[in-house]
Amino acid sequence: MPKYVIEREIPGAGNLTAEQLKGISQTSCGVLSKLGSQIQWLHSYVTDDKIYCVYIAPNKEMVLEHAKQGGFPANSVNHVATIIDPTTAE
Repeated sequence: MPKYVIEREIPGAGNLTAEQLKGISQTSCGVLSKLGSQIQWLHSYVTDDKIYCVYIAPNKEMVLEHAKQGGFPANSVNHVATIIDPTTAE
């Protein structure tokens, strides 16, 4: 199944409280539940003004539908071609 990295521009994201992040997560999980098992949220990275989310989905359109239904920005959705890490150097 394809993997995607979604960039969400959210000013002040790094200042969101644990409670606010919990609410965002609950909204996302609720939408994912409605969309079915073909789309999965793996994890997200919260930076000062952006959140980068990693999803598995059959296509970009499903990722965009999740954003639309959840009321989340999806400023860019990029297909992950491959993953590298330090072991790639071995």
